[in-house]
Amino acid sequence: MLTILPVTVFAALTPGPPFVRLDKNDAMVIVADLQVGLYQVVHDFDPTIYRNNILAHTAIASLFSLPIVLTTSAETGPNGPLPKEIATMYPSAPLIRRNGEVDAWDNPDFRAAVRAANKSQIILAGITTDVCTEFLALSLRAEGYTVFANTEASGTFTQKLADDANERMRGAGVVLQGVFAIVMDLMRDWRNTPGSKEVLPWLDEFLPAYGYIARAHGAAVLNGTLAPGEEGL
Repeated sequence: MLTILPVTVFAALTPGPPFVRLDKNDAMVIVADLQVGLYQVVHDFDPTIYRNNILAHTAIASLFSLPIVLTTSAETGPNGPLPKEIATMYPSAPLIRRNGEVDAWDNPDFRAAVRAANKSQIILAGITTDVCTEFLALSLRAEGYTVFANTEASGTFTQKLADDANERMRGAGVVLQGVFAIVMDLMRDWRNTPGSKEVLPWLDEFLPAYGYIARAHGAAVLNGTLAPGEEGL
């Protein structure tokens, strides 16, 4: 008897757009105008949550040993200085105090500091989203950088302004991501270094919703006993 084996037919796939991945060896962080005066104009986030978000954004550089450039706008005026938690986190990092330029890229000292880092990927957040983040992101894209705008650490007057700015940045090829996605892409694998040992305590501090998952697991392993009815679940 002749046996006819089934033939597997594979569909022809058309490649989609490339998946742009963060590379911890080619990335840097920019803190753009996350100043104590400007903080007060942010109304698209809860103030307590937003404070944590800007500190988390800044701390990404420390976690992955990335270069960081800080910049402020008219900090001796109503915009105020950077929060002391940010200023003391990187006392030796370049801090470019702009006295007039709205777009940080228009400042030659800032451009020199970014270029000196010699990285092609930039993780960016600023106040406001529609000016300090958007203008700088578009300028960086025009220069050829790959820009990852941290949407959780950029804030502005209204949600509509944030949405409009994000739409314009997305149209220019800016990658819009939150803190967790940025950290996960930089880490890539929990077995890496930084990996589980370094990242879980960081998440516990800056993203407690995930940190408490690790805490719950640890508590269950160290102290847990099964409740009646859990055995077969």
